[in-house]
Amino acid sequence: MTDTKATRDRLIDTTRALLWERGYAATSPRAVLAGAGVGQGSMYHHFTGKEQLALAAFERNADAVLTKAEAVLHGPGGPRERIVAYLELQRDVLKGCPVGRMAGDADVLATASLCEMLDTAFQRVRALMVEVIDEAQTSGDIAPGTPAADLAETVLAVVQGGYVLARAAGSADPFERAVRGAVALLPRPVATPRKSKKGKRS
Repeated sequence: MTDTKATRDRLIDTTRALLWERGYAATSPRAVLAGAGVGQGSMYHHFTGKEQLALAAFERNADAVLTKAEAVLHGPGGPRERIVAYLELQRDVLKGCPVGRMAGDADVLATASLCEMLDTAFQRVRALMVEVIDEAQTSGDIAPGTPAADLAETVLAVVQGGYVLARAAGSADPFERAVRGAVALLPRPVATPRKSKKGKRS
């Protein structure tokens, strides 16, 4: 890794951490420079300003969230097991989601490029969830009937809403209760009554 690339990576990684901790509005270029240990000239050599740097950092945060979700949703076990595993995934609940926290930042929502990045990040996770729910309904692991897109949206809402409730309470308990409730509500397939050898239902 060249010194130039190392400097760029330090700037991005420092910004990633600050965005997660403080949000976009409260992340100043001065704080980024101090955290990365580089001068102003280095920052503007790689980025035109705060927005471009935030985009690069946000993209990495979004990629990390998607990679973590893919590891579970494309992992071992049946599709319903994988959905449950995603819900029960170990998370830094009180710190919040590095993607979801951006949705609560007015400056992000007022900045077209960041708002588009936020929407794209959620679309990617949503598409992954729809794919696994489709698989679960096709295989009979989850009862059909409710559109996969609706169930996917519900799972994402439970996770993101759980973060908000947990941070408000200063405790992971609301998040954990929301997850348990979502798992309990995942529609299980209706068992088909078995037939006896004489052709009667048992």
